[in-house]
Amino acid sequence: MTTPALGSRQRLARTVIWLIPMLWAVNYLVARKAPGVVEPYTLAFFRWLVAGTVLVVLARAEIWSQRGHIWAVWPQYLVLGFLGMLVCGAWVYLGAHTTVVMNMALIYSASPVLIALGAVFWLREPFSVRQGAGIVLALTGVVHVIVKGQWLALASVQWVVGDGWILAAMVSWAAFVLLQKRWASPLGGSARLAVICMGGVLLLLPFALQEMRAGHAPPWTTQATLLVAAAALLPGLAAYGLYAWAQKAIGASQVAMTLYLSPLYAALASWALLGEPLGWHHLAGAALILPGVFLVSRSKG
Repeated sequence: MTTPALGSRQRLARTVIWLIPMLWAVNYLVARKAPGVVEPYTLAFFRWLVAGTVLVVLARAEIWSQRGHIWAVWPQYLVLGFLGMLVCGAWVYLGAHTTVVMNMALIYSASPVLIALGAVFWLREPFSVRQGAGIVLALTGVVHVIVKGQWLALASVQWVVGDGWILAAMVSWAAFVLLQKRWASPLGGSARLAVICMGGVLLLLPFALQEMRAGHAPPWTTQATLLVAAAALLPGLAAYGLYAWAQKAIGASQVAMTLYLSPLYAALASWALLGEPLGWHHLAGAALILPGVFLVSRSKG
């Protein structure tokens, strides 16, 4: 039975999930600007160090009170840190050195499908035919935006080494989302993300130090600081925190649909910030993506 408080939280979560991709779209801009400014593991390390430190300060009382639980299951937090901060952080920035946005978006658009399948067959979350139709509709819209309405362009996509990094990040994100649901935790969203961040920072540290000692890292600049701050606060702290909270409220498969909105929001960001024109394919894609997300994220009934 759904209580009024729970129902209110679920309604709020279904509103919030439309905002999460706006925050994640910032990471597309950061990934494009980072090469030659800051190295991938260094960027990921400082991104999550900043975000994790903020979260630890905010949730310090809860973390301290749950220190017994954290110590008992610390390998889980290291695994989640590896998947969510190292792979989905540094490897995305590595891939951006050699691949293009079209390839990245195509690969990442498969992540909600993996999450939905994992949620149904592994987590035993209910999933309706209507929601399955929503996935197909949204995925069609994503591809339509990516290929600019020219579906024959799929046959000419050139795959490079960077695509392998992005593919690994996509699979890692699905595992990160599903394992958080699989491994129940007494920690609230902020406290749990803080501990996961610290696990990721510990794993990223040796790789970042290696980049700094390699002798070819660019000198630290104001632009590097701004990239770290943007990545830490928007696609890092805000997006991950909201994603984790919404996932607890309405389930992994529904929140995963936010990834379908990322290419659409990235196109809007490019238009607003970089002056890149919007085309009819963006509008047609939106006409498919938005109803698809609605079908999956609406209340079951």
